Amino acid sequence: MSKTPHGYNRSTATRPETEHLIYEEDGDVATITLNRPEVMNALSIDLSREFTETLEYIRDQEHLHIVVLKGAGGNFCTGDDLTEMAAGKWGHPNQVFRRVRYYQYMANTLEELDKITIASVDGNCVGGGLEVTMACDFVICTERARWGMPEVDWGITPGWGGTTRMVRLIGRRMTKEINLLGALHPAKRGVDLGLFNRVVGNDELEEATQELVELLQMKNHQGLRQLKFIINKNVEADLNTAQGFEALQTAYTSSVNQTGAVADADARHGWASYVKKDPESPITKRRATSIDFWVD
Repeated sequence: MSKTPHGYNRSTATRPETEHLIYEEDGDVATITLNRPEVMNALSIDLSREFTETLEYIRDQEHLHIVVLKGAGGNFCTGDDLTEMAAGKWGHPNQVFRRVRYYQYMANTLEELDKITIASVDGNCVGGGLEVTMACDFVICTERARWGMPEVDWGITPGWGGTTRMVRLIGRRMTKEINLLGALHPAKRGVDLGLFNRVVGNDELEEATQELVELLQMKNHQGLRQLKFIINKNVEADLNTAQGFEALQTAYTSSVNQTGAVADADARHGWASYVKKDPESPITKRRATSIDFWVD
């Protein structure tokens, strides 16, 4: 079961039905294709819901290790569907607030997947489309790809990463330039700034994406999960705290790889002793000794 920001529980045991995106699996690889090519894959309310539910499903599938995101029809995504906003479908300000919080949940779910995520970008990648890529681990784009945050010229502001994630990726100065000017930039500048990983020829995107997938498939997936988790979490912490978690992560890796027991560790699970109620168990004895210690 999963819980949305609104508190609704939802089962993710079965793959959700989708109309506006294509979902495919090939072994340990899941591919999501945003499929509204007639509007450059703009994120309608329905597409956003399908995308979120698909991410929730992927999150709970242990057999999946890699997720590829792409758009249909020669474009990645042009962000939120402005026609729905103009038609009042986002509702009054509190409903807008709730919808933006839902989209933040969508991006956070993508970012926190214990899978490696790859945005495979062609054509336009703007607004919410760019916000999607910033929640991914890798971004490969074509030479013709164009990106930016044009919200300022439509009288709106980004709501789920266009300022918050971007400033963590490229700094305050460049984030202000991208958002305040609203220009559309060439793919190479995205690499130069640190938003993208690679630019490839216009006819090489699928091959380059597949090559990255195949390399990642060769990796130790437990190691990839741990590295992704610690990097994502430590970027928000001060250096001293981050190094503490880094040290614990190294010890965790040692434990996972079973490099040897610690002499003064229990080497047993306390809950097993709890279930057995064995009075001779050292865990049971120490609990009995501890329970009333200094409680007067």
